[in-house]
Amino acid sequence: MALLTMAFTSLSFSSEKGSEQISEDGNFEKYLEKIESTDVTFNMVPIQAGDFLLGSPEGQANRDEDEGPQKKVQIEAFWMMETEATWDLFELFIDTEKSALIGYRSDDSKTQADAVTRPSTPYLDPSFGMGKINYPAISMTQFAALNFCKWLSEVTGKFYRLPTEAEWEYACKAGTGTAYSFGDDVSELKDYAWYWDNSDDKYHEVAGKKPNPWGLYDMHGNVAEWTLDQYQADFYSTLENGVVNPWRRPDNLHPRTVRGGSWNDDPEKLRSSERLMSNRDWQKRDPQIPKSFWWNTDAPFLGFRVIRPAKEMSKEQIKEFFSMVLDE
Repeated sequence: MALLTMAFTSLSFSSEKGSEQISEDGNFEKYLEKIESTDVTFNMVPIQAGDFLLGSPEGQANRDEDEGPQKKVQIEAFWMMETEATWDLFELFIDTEKSALIGYRSDDSKTQADAVTRPSTPYLDPSFGMGKINYPAISMTQFAALNFCKWLSEVTGKFYRLPTEAEWEYACKAGTGTAYSFGDDVSELKDYAWYWDNSDDKYHEVAGKKPNPWGLYDMHGNVAEWTLDQYQADFYSTLENGVVNPWRRPDNLHPRTVRGGSWNDDPEKLRSSERLMSNRDWQKRDPQIPKSFWWNTDAPFLGFRVIRPAKEMSKEQIKEFFSMVLDE
């Protein structure tokens, strides 16, 4: 019997199959996902299982208290989107006319995908006029990003979700222990990231800079990225060394955890272990009461990317997961 463990501090999977990888052909390699009946594609990069030190060492320049104490944690294998999710993909979800063009694996998958709640019309242009073709989708709430993941899972038949904070940092560090995935020399940041000093006050097309050692683009800068976690300043102090897939399960709307820094940030905010918490000011100009569940009118720096866990989950487990994170 397969079990999904969604405890307060862990998101883990166990089954009678043990540690077998999910792919039916036994491969764990980079692959191209194509949305049926469209030209929209995205790459998924394999991230091998391993352990690492979550957080930053006390002597690291510009370190914040919430980045410690460091804990050695174990991360199960997953695929991660090579770039931040782009508008061409996200608009298949938010635009019902574009969504109608999609081919589905079965009538059941179409029914399930069509049943996913869709975003309301945004109060402002969510791209802020900065461009859409090959640019990262921005301004969405975590709720919107989670519903997108649910929709994408139905459309593709694969389980896609947001990364946990620990999964995100593991992939960002890519085996390094330095402030950035390329080292500690901040003068090199311009080669890997868009940030305040070089962004010209706007985001840029994805994959315009060098990737990290594991082939992921824009993990530092361009747009900050939603994770699955509630933000808790002392979360690491609650963890035991050796914990598998640590996750701070949300129990409040704010604050949630965001990672990576953006085009609008100074270099220290792009460090691999830097943590940002969401806040209500990101909807300051939203005139609605209550505020939109879908859009952040004042967060032109905020996007996301998805992962796919490298172990099978049943339809029932996937349904359980989304019911829990979306409070359905």
